[in-house]
Amino acid sequence: MKLYQTLEKQFRKEPNYMSDNGDIKKWVVLSKAQNLDEELIGLLLEDPDLKEKFFIKIKEVFVFKQSLFIHFLEQKNYLNDSYTQFKNKIGLTVDGQYLKQRNEVALVWPFKDCILEGGQSREEDRREEIFFNETLAQDEITELLDPKVLTNAKRFDASGEQEFDCFNRNENGTITDNLIIKGNNLLALHSLKKEFAGKVKLIYIDPPYNTGGMGDTFTYNNNFKRSTWLTFMYNRLEAAKSLLSKDGALIVAIDENEQPHLGVLLKDLFQDYEVHCVTIVHNPRGVQGTNFSYTHEYVFFVFPKGKKLIGNRIIDESEIDYSNLRNWGGESLRSDARNCFYPIIVNPKTSEIVGFGQVSEDNFHPEKRELLRNDLIYIYPIDNNNVERKWRYARQSVEAVKHLLRARKKSGQWDIEIGKNFGQYKTVWIDPKYDANEYGTKIVNKLVPNNKFSFPKSLYNVRDCIYALVGNDKEAIILDYHAGSGTTAHAVLEINKKDGGTRQFILCEQMNYVETVTNKRVQSVIEQNNVGNFIYFELKKYNQIFLEKIEEATDTEELLAIWEEMKEKSFLNYNIDIKRQEQHLEDFKKLSLKEQKKHFCELLDKNQLYVNLSSLNDAGFECTEEEQKVTKAFYKIKN
Repeated sequence: MKLYQTLEKQFRKEPNYMSDNGDIKKWVVLSKAQNLDEELIGLLLEDPDLKEKFFIKIKEVFVFKQSLFIHFLEQKNYLNDSYTQFKNKIGLTVDGQYLKQRNEVALVWPFKDCILEGGQSREEDRREEIFFNETLAQDEITELLDPKVLTNAKRFDASGEQEFDCFNRNENGTITDNLIIKGNNLLALHSLKKEFAGKVKLIYIDPPYNTGGMGDTFTYNNNFKRSTWLTFMYNRLEAAKSLLSKDGALIVAIDENEQPHLGVLLKDLFQDYEVHCVTIVHNPRGVQGTNFSYTHEYVFFVFPKGKKLIGNRIIDESEIDYSNLRNWGGESLRSDARNCFYPIIVNPKTSEIVGFGQVSEDNFHPEKRELLRNDLIYIYPIDNNNVERKWRYARQSVEAVKHLLRARKKSGQWDIEIGKNFGQYKTVWIDPKYDANEYGTKIVNKLVPNNKFSFPKSLYNVRDCIYALVGNDKEAIILDYHAGSGTTAHAVLEINKKDGGTRQFILCEQMNYVETVTNKRVQSVIEQNNVGNFIYFELKKYNQIFLEKIEEATDTEELLAIWEEMKEKSFLNYNIDIKRQEQHLEDFKKLSLKEQKKHFCELLDKNQLYVNLSSLNDAGFECTEEEQKVTKAFYKIKN
């Protein structure tokens, strides 16, 4: 700092180098330095300390160290831009010192968080979102992650919206209702811990992609740098991990830009888990890149090591390879297994297998393969040479595979065939039904016309991912904390419809479209299927209200009106000097609108974005009777 003060003192000899506020005109001095201005160099040479720092003596000649001088000027610790200058003027202090004076380095892990207002979203207007990418002390972050008060609860079923009545629970006391939660997803995850820690079978997320090509931007919210994006992901994955059951798994969809980095992050965070990567062709038309047209995305499957958790995939009818149920070759005769000689009963009008006869007596020998009785055909395992063979399944076990059998008439004779309608999942998935346009966009548009989603996931892409891990668990809890248009909920309902399961979905989303798109889509599916329901509720906002107002403001006048309200009603950071803020309003007005918004956001206490559960009975937060009812019901708080 002494050297900087010396520089300021020397520059005061030349009025053109200093502003009316007494600050160095950074860009004037930088321009002169880049052009090796004689006047500037002369001023620097006059002072012994500046001469020693910025010049080197070579054979009695002082050579200006231009790069060093420019670097010195560009360091914000010494010469701040207008926004940083303003922050110091209005007194953002810690322990009585201005931030500029402390010269400290903020450690950004593990208490750094990126709380994105406007959502981790793909809003069509592509507006710049506001980020809070701050370093919070441990005692501050503890309250930030406390459970929150719940509000605006309602139930949706096939009849539409209903008043919230209660949460249904199983014999273990766990909520069994499907849930859609509106609020910041990091804070929603922490609010879910008390109820669902160790109970979630599967987490499926399709997070926002950091698609800036060089990894320095976040396409939908272009303030996201790679390090910020990875921190954003890490914080939420770390919280979500605590919700997984012992055999719980995670599925994460991602594109080619962040796939390698996300893979490393997952292996670091889930060290006792297997991490597998599957490629899914989801856009056959391709997205044009510089050198390639991209047609695929990646999906990470993460599950505990050493466990067989991936089930068999369901194969479409067109893919099934059928073979004769009748044995052939060695040990295929009736005498080799008497329990395998019995009739299979078929309705010839529909080709449907309607039943199985009893094992034939040893002295009964059909004259031919097919016997007609009461308009039904009884088919025996007799080959084309009239040799009595046997079925591949004994009578006592054949009914278990009935769903794999079909009756087929070929060349005038009936045969019973068996085909396996399941198989092991491969690491590359190619199927027309994974096309995001045909089975994502069009499905959402049909259920929710005029929505803003341009490229939602294919329903069948998500369905098959989820089914791979919970196909054999009809009561599984599936969580998606990047809910978007609600594809995960739709997929869970489709799986339940097919096999009669009662799998439960929990969605988290903070964007306003959760009410206009997500809820409507899921409610439409429930209405079509005439089964199921869900409970919707929100985290009760406090400072979050002001963040949203700041984001929506279009000019300085609006922001100053918000500031007046903030002074009266919001929770400001403990080190904010309101009087000093007021004294420098003119400096504030000179900032860009973006900087003004950023500044007001930084004034707010992030611990109070939403109302903490501990404040439920605090009169200052004005929690209504309904809010108390749903909050106490969710957290099992007795009156």
